[in-house]
Amino acid sequence: MGGKLKIKISIADRVYPLTVAPEQEEGLRKAAKSIDALIKQFEQNYAVRDKQDVLAMCALQFASKVEQKGIDKENINEEMNERLKKLDALVSGHLS
Repeated sequence: MGGKLKIKISIADRVYPLTVAPEQEEGLRKAAKSIDALIKQFEQNYAVRDKQDVLAMCALQFASKVEQKGIDKENINEEMNERLKKLDALVSGHLS
C-alpha cells in the first residue's frame, strides 16, 4: 500500500476509516464537511427523527446537483454545435 494514507472521516456522528491516495484526502474531507453541514441544515429546518432520512435527502441533493450539471453541460454542447454549424456554413458561403 505504498503512497496510501489511512484517514478517518466523520459523517453523521459516525467515523469511517479509509485508505486513500494523498491527492484524494482534501476532497474527501471537504465532502464530509459539506455532508455534515447539509445534515445540520435539514435537521434545523425539518422535523427529522431518523438520520437515515436526513442522509437520504443529502444523497438526493448531491446527486441532483451532479445530474443537473450533466444536463447543463449537454445543453451547452448542443448550443456550441449549432453555433459551429452556422459558422461553418458562413465560412463555406464566403469561400464559394
